[in-house]
Amino acid sequence: MPLSAFDSVSTPYSGYDAVYLVLAFSAVGMWLVFKRYEDIRNRALDFEWPAPEAAHPAWQSITIRNPSLASHLEDAGLLPQIVFPEHKYITCYDPSNGLHLGTLRADTAFEIGEKLGKATRAQKLWRKSDWDQRRKVMKSLLKWLVDNREACARVTCRDTGKTMVDSALGEIMTTCSKLEWLIKHGERALRPSKRSTPFVLLHKSSTVYNEPLGVVAAVVSWNYPLHNAWSPIIAALFAGNGIVLKCSEQVVWSSSWFVGAIQQCLRTCGWDDDLVQLVACWPEEAPALTQSPWIKHITFIGSEEIGKKAAAVHLTPVTLELGGKDPAIILPNTDIEKWAPTWLRGVFQNAGQNCIGIERFIVHESQYEHLVRILTARAQKLRLGHFGYIAPVDCGSMISTARFDELEHMIRNAEAEGAEICHGGTRWKHVYLDEGAYFSATVIAGVEPHMEIAKKELFGPIALVMRYSTIQEAIEIANSTRYGLGASVFGPDQRLAVKVARRLECGMVAVNDFAVFYVSPLPFGGVKASGYGRFSGPEGLLSLTYPKAVTVDRWPWLINTSIPAVLDYPIASLVQSWDFVSGLVAFLYANGWQERIHGLVRLVRASS
Repeated sequence: MPLSAFDSVSTPYSGYDAVYLVLAFSAVGMWLVFKRYEDIRNRALDFEWPAPEAAHPAWQSITIRNPSLASHLEDAGLLPQIVFPEHKYITCYDPSNGLHLGTLRADTAFEIGEKLGKATRAQKLWRKSDWDQRRKVMKSLLKWLVDNREACARVTCRDTGKTMVDSALGEIMTTCSKLEWLIKHGERALRPSKRSTPFVLLHKSSTVYNEPLGVVAAVVSWNYPLHNAWSPIIAALFAGNGIVLKCSEQVVWSSSWFVGAIQQCLRTCGWDDDLVQLVACWPEEAPALTQSPWIKHITFIGSEEIGKKAAAVHLTPVTLELGGKDPAIILPNTDIEKWAPTWLRGVFQNAGQNCIGIERFIVHESQYEHLVRILTARAQKLRLGHFGYIAPVDCGSMISTARFDELEHMIRNAEAEGAEICHGGTRWKHVYLDEGAYFSATVIAGVEPHMEIAKKELFGPIALVMRYSTIQEAIEIANSTRYGLGASVFGPDQRLAVKVARRLECGMVAVNDFAVFYVSPLPFGGVKASGYGRFSGPEGLLSLTYPKAVTVDRWPWLINTSIPAVLDYPIASLVQSWDFVSGLVAFLYANGWQERIHGLVRLVRASS
């Protein structure tokens, strides 16, 4: 009988299709529920860590005359109400105007030892944390930093004299970038890795585990108090370590607040805040940290003189970043006008107090005069001042006036040797901020490689211009100093620029850019007198662990390593045992199958 349009046609699979559909939707639903649960469980936690009152631009305090870290020794009124005579103190002040921030008690050697013990005890539990738990701490820190970026910038400005823009670029963005990388890629860098095995161990499987070191130390400089404190701390924590951070005496006030934020985050996430310790002390007490046998690794960022003293007793592994004399090679036919803004920031950002700042412009003689004119004209327009100004400020103060005599002396010597001071060259007296540590934006042309000013790290707002005739000469000038931290190469031909970059004796090079390797998750460090070792990126993270190789049987139910009877102690025959191992070596490694077959025959005969 013919079927009508309204008659249903049954198929043997229609019931199964419905079941599959229900199962598919159920699986998707379960996955969404699980994903939601994981997101909630691992999401960032909010925590409160209020900014200090002094971070407000309009905050007022006592103005210290000729401020220094020891001003409390000359003016007892700067000391806290309760003073312990047996303790030393550190005067904290705003270098842009001399305002007193506080006088804090310096740690003694005994107190440093106590902090080491606290971190050691807390690390025993933290090392057992899983990746999700560590990521949760990093996510919480990143969220807090982004939410409180203005307060953080103001704190760094108050303690170092830098501008808000310099803080945002050099402190906030770089730290956010490193946190983001740890969250997304840190586990991949540290997770166990399988290793290949030779033919003789075909029945074995090998894995390398990256184990936490224990408690590590970081001794950091003052030029970026947020980044220089947080960068080693977050890397140490993600690797499963505890850490003791020694900040510079120049930035004890801000470092205390930044480290306190991390400790508050740890408490909020349910961990012991003793895991992170801050040491604020004078140099004579520092060996209690750097020479302690309980410290398993030291990251040092600072001067060459002090860096050489680190870890000299217990052979503690050290990563040293000791500054540089970074060149910017400007290849022929480079667009001077286009790249001038980048070069200005490379020199004058953070008032030149930047280990990877551009200190030497090495420019082809055909463009030398053009570059000098551009740099001089732009430097003349730079405005110096305090971050609280309503009017725009281009450069802040330096950290102190302590090096002004040395800088002025080197500049005068360079002038006497034939260099031309196109602008600046001296300390700068601010109209309103009498106690501010300002140095004028300086451009010096006609600098030669043999001059002292071309060899020594200046760490100030000073641009040196040097000319070359051939690219080979430019490379030789760039490599002529003791340092080898970073460099830049600018030019219209990127392939040529990369060839030049490959010939530079340094740890990092930016082509047609400035210091971008500082923001990227790349190994940061130098060669020659700039130090050794790397922090940041996978290489830096791995340096905070020790590799543990574990070898197991690939098929334990089938085959295990056993000692052949011919080699078992006591050895019955020296000739037979030698024939066995000699044949084994020939069978495994001889060059050619004929030799290998002869080795196998010798092996079998010796076994019988």
